[in-house]
Amino acid sequence: MNEKELDELQTKLERFLTFPTVYMFKFIIETDLKKLAQIENLFNDKSFIQLRNSSRDHYLSITVKMPADNIHEIMEIYRKASAIQGIMFL
Repeated sequence: MNEKELDELQTKLERFLTFPTVYMFKFIIETDLKKLAQIENLFNDKSFIQLRNSSRDHYLSITVKMPADNIHEIMEIYRKASAIQGIMFL
């Protein structure tokens, strides 16, 4: 995600979310333990992470439920995740 897309996402989220909230992130990556570790390291121990492999194990779906006190916590995750090569956001 580039900065323009991140700004647009933030605007949309600000309209629909009230805080504190539990926010759900969804990512898809190629099955790669290094990338998975990078994503897991973005979140604290209060986050719930669920993994699901694709039928042929080429891809990994990652769903994370994270308590958030404000929009900045959510956007910081998206900014950091954007640096991970090949990550897809849902």
